Order: sequence, then C-alpha cells, then structure tokens
Amino acid sequence: MAEQALGQGPLRAGSPLRTPRAAAVAGIIFSVLMIIALTVLRLSIPARPTVPGMWLTDSGRRAAVAVALNLIPFAGIAFLWFIGVLRDRIGEREDRFFATVFLGSGLLFVAMLFVGAAVAGSIIASVTPTALPGRDTLILGRNVTASLLNVYSMRMAAVFTLTTVNIARRTQIVSRWLVYAGLACALVLLIGIGINPWVELLFPLWILALSVEFLLARRAAAQTAA
Repeated sequence: MAEQALGQGPLRAGSPLRTPRAAAVAGIIFSVLMIIALTVLRLSIPARPTVPGMWLTDSGRRAAVAVALNLIPFAGIAFLWFIGVLRDRIGEREDRFFATVFLGSGLLFVAMLFVGAAVAGSIIASVTPTALPGRDTLILGRNVTASLLNVYSMRMAAVFTLTTVNIARRTQIVSRWLVYAGLACALVLLIGIGINPWVELLFPLWILALSVEFLLARRAAAQTAA
C-alpha cells in the first residue's frame, strides 16, 4: 500500500505508463552515442582494405576512430542505467525467465562492446609515426573487433530486444507498433547482420523510439494528473 501511495509500485496491466524520465534520458543518450560511434567507424574504416592497416597512416581517420571508440564506454554506461531503471519500473510483474535473459543479454552486449572497443583502441595506440604493427597483428585485431562489435554483440542486442518486447507486451508499457518494430529489428539483427553492416543501427534507433515514447507518455500522464 505504501508503495502504491508513493507511486513506486510495479506497473499494472493497462495502467498509464509511469516510467521515470531517467529511463528515457538514458536511452536517448545511449542511442545518440551509439549511432554516432557506429557511423563514424563505418565511414572511417574501409570495409575491404587492399592493404591491412593502411588507413591507420591517415591521421584524420585515426583520430575519428579514436573519438568513436571513446564514445562507446559512455554509451555502455547509459545503456546499463536504462536497463536498471526499466527493471525497477516493471517491479514484481517481471517474469524470472525473461528477467534472466533480459539482464544477461544486456550485460553481454555491453561487455562485448567494451572488449571490441578495447581491442581496436589497442591497435590504434600501437601505431607509431615510423611503423605500423605487423600484418598478422592487424588482420587478427580487425577480425576480432569486427566479430565482437558486428556479430556477437549485435546478436545479444537482438536477444535483448526480443525479451524487452515480450516484457513490454505482457506489462503493456509501450505502444503496439513499437512491439512489432522491436520484433522486426530483432529478426533483422539475428539473420541479416552479415548481409549489410548498416543494419546494426536498427538497435539504437529502436531504443531511441522507445525512449521518446517514454518521455511522451510521462508528459501526457503529468498533464492528465494536473
């Protein structure tokens, strides 16, 4: 009773969305940083370089990639905040099975993102004005980074999206079109991530749409209460 009086109790099916602004703000920060980082990485690093690591001789490209990699830790922090606030608002209605997959996939996504960025950052840090790292080192580092950032982390993002969609459908905390959009996003990330690397932008875009809906719903609820 005390929790309901303070407005901190779990969400009830069909009740107005009362997700705090923290979840929306964290989701927007994550989405913007991830979109910028992924776009800069795609534009700065050649998809199929004829000579491995040759792009590292370009100081402009190297600086752009370093900036993009430095944005990833802040995006990961915002994403963890987003997960925490969202779970707090779902409360006791959270199913244990979906809660485990939801939290595990989110943590694995952030962990792989950080490891991939660390590997890429280490390669860039090893570049000197007079010499590049060895060819085998560059090929290995590129393959490890690409696998972590573009394959495994994005498939964990797909699993996170699927569980979020199921939780949202059960608790009715988002619009139906966002549920369908999340399902489509998850399927594309699971199947089509190897076809076109730009599809990885679907995940931060969906989180952005989800966060904007949270903000709009919170404003509408505040106006209704007033």
